Amino acid sequence: MYKNKKFAIQLDVIIPIFNEEECLHELMKRLLSVCTYWEDGLFNLIFVNDGSNDLSLDILLQYANNSKHIKIINLSRNFGHQIAVTAGLNFSNADFVVIIDADLQDPPELIIDLYKKALTGYDVVYAQRTDRQGESIFKKLSAKLFYKFLSKLSNVQIPQDVGDFRIVSKRVVKNINEMTERHRYIRGMIPWLGFKSAFIGYHREKRFSGKTKYSLKKMINFSKDAIFSFTDFPLRFSFYIGTRILIFALIGTCIIVYLRLFTSYTVPGISTVIILILFMGGLQIFIIGIIGEYIARIYEETKNRPLYIVSSKINFDK
Repeated sequence: MYKNKKFAIQLDVIIPIFNEEECLHELMKRLLSVCTYWEDGLFNLIFVNDGSNDLSLDILLQYANNSKHIKIINLSRNFGHQIAVTAGLNFSNADFVVIIDADLQDPPELIIDLYKKALTGYDVVYAQRTDRQGESIFKKLSAKLFYKFLSKLSNVQIPQDVGDFRIVSKRVVKNINEMTERHRYIRGMIPWLGFKSAFIGYHREKRFSGKTKYSLKKMINFSKDAIFSFTDFPLRFSFYIGTRILIFALIGTCIIVYLRLFTSYTVPGISTVIILILFMGGLQIFIIGIIGEYIARIYEETKNRPLYIVSSKINFDK
């Protein structure tokens, strides 16, 4: 259908890699099949090796030696998924860029439909999951609730049932590259830009092979980055809850003083006092922790360190 007339606008595909040796051959096979729909030299694969300690880099080098359009950015250590994607965006100069993971849960063949949709006048086309295989009920439910919760808190409408799989235009990439924050949540940064966007639904498969690299700890940290990067509600929540507790405390104090001075009844019970002290102490520590999260992020930004360190680059022009 598409091969009758090959696409003539350059496309880069960015694939972050962290210990994906079991998926790479099948991934490369399917990506190279997709690239035949483009004119020669207009389809580049940019693999970002995010500190893999398996054979991922060796496999990538074998492919890169056979094609200058297979490019590798080798980071000096594991900097994290979102930083790896950022590195790929920094080194891309194509008219359109696709972001896709290496586990083949997102079908590379959908790149063609994303590209065709973008050509109709969209700067961003999201691949939206209509169903998800190979994921636990807990993960599906927690993800759904989290994105609803985040949408309620944030002024940015972050699309639901959307991962990192999407196509973006060159001007979107340019603006993302100008955003230098360390705690990056690209799923929120792109809709924050406000460019015209569209959606294409797809069926998400289970992992082709291997295990997910997102542990529960990483998922929690990822969620924290999303919340603290796109809303100041936790800080305002601390103020709201503090003022309400203060009001209740003043009312309670007035009642106790009234009972002591004008009636014969006194408020008994040290247990109640202990419970209230423990509750207030825990609440104060919780609020201080929220403030601490924001302060820690300010501290990280003020150090002004580079987001990542490149150990080597393959098939990039000098």
